[in-house]
Amino acid sequence: MPGEREGEYTKGSGRIAAYETGDAVTDMEASAALPRPRKNPAWLPQVLAYGLSAVCMVWVLSRYSFSNLKSDLQTLDWRWALVAALAELGVYVCQAWRWNTLLSPVVRLSFWRTVQAIYIGLFANEVLPLKIGEAIRCYLLAHWGDFRISLGFASAAVERLIDGFWMLLALLITASFVKLPEDFTILLRILEAILLLGTGALLWILHHHEDNHVILNQSRWAAMLRHIVEGLHLMGNWRTLMKTSLISLLFAVLQIVPVYALIKADNMDLSFLVAAAVSTIIRLATFIPAAPSNLGVLNVACVAALVLFDVEKDVAKSFSILMLGILTIPLLIAGAVATALTGVNIGELRDRAHHSMRGSTS
Repeated sequence: MPGEREGEYTKGSGRIAAYETGDAVTDMEASAALPRPRKNPAWLPQVLAYGLSAVCMVWVLSRYSFSNLKSDLQTLDWRWALVAALAELGVYVCQAWRWNTLLSPVVRLSFWRTVQAIYIGLFANEVLPLKIGEAIRCYLLAHWGDFRISLGFASAAVERLIDGFWMLLALLITASFVKLPEDFTILLRILEAILLLGTGALLWILHHHEDNHVILNQSRWAAMLRHIVEGLHLMGNWRTLMKTSLISLLFAVLQIVPVYALIKADNMDLSFLVAAAVSTIIRLATFIPAAPSNLGVLNVACVAALVLFDVEKDVAKSFSILMLGILTIPLLIAGAVATALTGVNIGELRDRAHHSMRGSTS
């Protein structure tokens, strides 16, 4: 691609080279000529994320007795808990298969490199706020696969769009056998609108290649957006998109398994269909960037979902705490190992991802 350069990022161990994308001089001049909008303080998103987490945890722990959690731990079926933990790890192996499939028209990737990038991204999401792991996994795969990071973002956007379709279908099925609260109904309508807009934008991009360049040349983020659009065109093989969608269905079903296994471990009399509804509601609530591990937000979503199926609130609160612990610990371990194999700590990977993103938009 024109204007592409690769440089060695010497900070740290040096095992990972930063993959940078340079732009044509005319692009930089055009970008520099545009007025710079006032930026929000860098600390504001993190404060909001931690504030939301704190409010949610206060609600969860309000009038909650930890003796309930102690009792649950004593009666927990650890065999099912182990199944839940292993299933949670296996879900993201399926995601790696899907990511490789989606990018197959553009680049051939090492499957285990993709798995490693995803686990490192998950690890980052467990220890850092605002889901920065998404940027880190895209950066790592772009570096290892020797392609632009903007292509990684394009593929991640397609993944989210397809996930949203299956999530919407799952929510509609849930609404057919349980009355959702008004708040969930509003979220459902918002999700429908986002999916319609996203699908429309994707279809327009795939069919109006030349028009995209004219429009994006006027944008402050022209470089990054243009590269993303180019990536969408490269991946826009309908057979590949259909195969990716089917793998995404499997990915969505597999995400139910850890929740159902935890339900069995906690000796709750709920069906797999209920587990699917609970899993879908949690995924919808935790879609937005939040505190590490979705602390608090995950708990509130889990409690709200279980209460829909007549589970006592205190029982639901205990279950949400068990879920946070049992499903987070395996990801922390796998992610820590995957990160250690790079020879660079997660903070450096975050900085390099940011550096690479700035290189694509400057």
